[in-house]
Amino acid sequence: MAAEGSGRRNFAGRRVLITGGTSGIGRASALAFAAAGASVIIAGRNRDRGLEVAAEARRQGGECHFLPCDLNKTGAAEALVAKAAARLGGLDIAFNNAGTQERRKALAEQPDEVFDQVFTVNVKALFQAMKAELSVMLPRAPQANSAVIVNNASVSGLRNANPGFALYSASKAAVISLTRSAAMEYASEGVRINAISPGRVTTPMMLDSGVADPETIAQSLPIKRMGRPEEVAEALLWLASDAASFVVGQNLCVDGGFLAA
Repeated sequence: MAAEGSGRRNFAGRRVLITGGTSGIGRASALAFAAAGASVIIAGRNRDRGLEVAAEARRQGGECHFLPCDLNKTGAAEALVAKAAARLGGLDIAFNNAGTQERRKALAEQPDEVFDQVFTVNVKALFQAMKAELSVMLPRAPQANSAVIVNNASVSGLRNANPGFALYSASKAAVISLTRSAAMEYASEGVRINAISPGRVTTPMMLDSGVADPETIAQSLPIKRMGRPEEVAEALLWLASDAASFVVGQNLCVDGGFLAA
């Protein structure tokens, strides 16, 4: 696809599902895809925020709708994909972005139920969503060769510099591994699967994590500033576009140099 003057790619006619689309990177990605011509469905637990994001996208001339979804619930991921595909008439791109993080504690202090919650949302629900997305995409993918799944991982899945978040880091390492394995299984069937790993980005989850104040974090990065959700969205749009048609099974780090330092 040719890039537009705004630097965004043209996604006219593409149908996109974004989990965790009510704030942060999910919100920025929804607005970016809608602005680039895609028909977008966002999902999340906060109905008011979801409706606000969808309305904002429409005010900017895009098409975006909200579906409520709590990925902690059994069957929620499969039901969401089915509803989204029915409403859009199919599915071309899925951004599995929903995630959660434990409260900061040493590993021995983390209760089993917190482990279950983190891995249910970050890994199990993502696995279930991917299965459902593939079932929708595969019937037409070999002919179109344009179906795309991107999973939101994290640099914490590669290097955990913040003690107290072992469960989150382990879950994101699982996302990266799951992405690579699935990519090898379905690349020949016309579905491109990759991951994107944000670094220190000013999202509600990051700011509420208690790691450090944003200025301290910014000064620890080579780029000397925090990332913006919109910057991750731009990388995502490239990864989901035909411009990245030869990129398969990769984990694109958008981290301001965090892993290079």
